[in-house]
Amino acid sequence: MSWGDLEDVGRLFNQAFRQVAKAPSRDLVAYLDHLFLSSPNYTEEAGSLVHRNAAGRIDSALLALPMAFEIENRRITARLLCAFMADGRAGLAGAARIARAIRVSNPEFCFSDNASPVSADHWMAGGGSMLPVQSLEWRRTFRPTGAMMERIRTKLPWLNEPFLSIAAYPVDQMARRMMPSLAARQEPRGRWVTADADRLLHCFQTMTRHFSLRPSWSKDEFVWLLESAASNRMQGTLTSKVLLDREDKEIGACIYFHSPRRTAHVLNVLSEPGHEVEVVEAMFAEFEASGHVAARGMAQPFLMNALLRTGRTSFANRGYFCMTTDRKDVRNAVVHDDLYVGGLASESWSRLLTDFR
Repeated sequence: MSWGDLEDVGRLFNQAFRQVAKAPSRDLVAYLDHLFLSSPNYTEEAGSLVHRNAAGRIDSALLALPMAFEIENRRITARLLCAFMADGRAGLAGAARIARAIRVSNPEFCFSDNASPVSADHWMAGGGSMLPVQSLEWRRTFRPTGAMMERIRTKLPWLNEPFLSIAAYPVDQMARRMMPSLAARQEPRGRWVTADADRLLHCFQTMTRHFSLRPSWSKDEFVWLLESAASNRMQGTLTSKVLLDREDKEIGACIYFHSPRRTAHVLNVLSEPGHEVEVVEAMFAEFEASGHVAARGMAQPFLMNALLRTGRTSFANRGYFCMTTDRKDVRNAVVHDDLYVGGLASESWSRLLTDFR
């Protein structure tokens, strides 16, 4: 995909994901350019793919975002595969050719964290894998009526948000008295402090070092990812915090979209090994104290014990996490749950999921 294709790709995006046949806005074209042609790790070989039919028109496309990963301390280029789209039945042949081109390119690590059931079947049929835990979303509710009102506002955005929040408050107070388990642990063993990009990147490097497969972001790529995620204002204000213990040692970190009276959308949870329960308990206490009605984020194997111990945590399918690789060491890391991915290395922060309606 090149810059000259963006207008047609934007039109195809509108048709496939917004069910409208119209030209893309300037904002959408600029965002596609920023995300898929201007990232620090972009190369033509690791970039997005388009297919042109016999008439020269783009009838299918696959948007890909290259990212730096490490496998056993060796750097590789991973590809986050995002929107896979086709122009109805007429684009199916082109989509099949794109899928085959990915499979035969000997990928070091290609993955998608939001595949549909049909797409997941194609991944599996092509020799890929589906990761069941990472395909789940954990959810923790603090104020059930407020959370229900948020879902209603999503379907009926014209409703008065302040009125709904005021109406929900006394009902939630009653519910929390009747069900004390709705409240987060009130004495977390640590304190949260706001973190800048340098401190946060240091936490990523130290707190994921025990995983064989993990992101290996340079500072430029990391800052670019944070700035790109922060542009998604519809999800809230991107917030980064580090958890300090009583000796002011860093034991955890969290990146999330902060939006009081709404759900906290968690991108990444980091923990020093052995401190997962402390980090999760402190994270939920922080969300509750700052006025969120609920929180949610990607499930990961290393977090499951902590999430299950806190109580009131539920899980739901968030879209299938699928991957393919030609490397034995990457496959071994996946099989043994020896990998760290998380929200920044996913499309959960992308405006393509929430914007351009």
